[in-house]
Amino acid sequence: MEIRRTAEASDASLREHLLYLLGGGGAHVGFDDAVKGLREELQGKAPRGLPYSPWQILEHIRIAQWDIVGFSRNREHRSPEWPGGYWPAGAEPPAGGAWQKSVDAFRADLDIMMGMVRDPSIDLHARIPWGEGQTILREALLVADHNAYHLGELIVVRRLLGAWR
Repeated sequence: MEIRRTAEASDASLREHLLYLLGGGGAHVGFDDAVKGLREELQGKAPRGLPYSPWQILEHIRIAQWDIVGFSRNREHRSPEWPGGYWPAGAEPPAGGAWQKSVDAFRADLDIMMGMVRDPSIDLHARIPWGEGQTILREALLVADHNAYHLGELIVVRRLLGAWR
């Protein structure tokens, strides 16, 4: 069977697929499911033999996504130092609702990336002028891939802590 599409229909289809992937569609657990309901006393606990707590994983994906989104939108954006700037200093979230603040910031940055993908005036294939060959398509795929990897990691950590269904 031969399928032919117009360039406009192909672009719309690509955007739809990217939004589905960014939203945790397909074979992935979505962000909201991965972070909800984790008891506060487990947020900063690393299972025996593993180097990261749920808090460290959450903060890592938040920081990495923030960096990718910032780079994608702003020539003046400066990335954190690698690798230390991409991980929180401690295993436990600081007091004051840090877990929820991180969750909310993650969602806000994901919404920005999804907004760029939705925006038909943004050419997903155009090189980002201040980059080294990156495109919004590549950065959106990077966000989806990185998030899926670490959300899977978060679920494994939750399983080992006895905090996953």
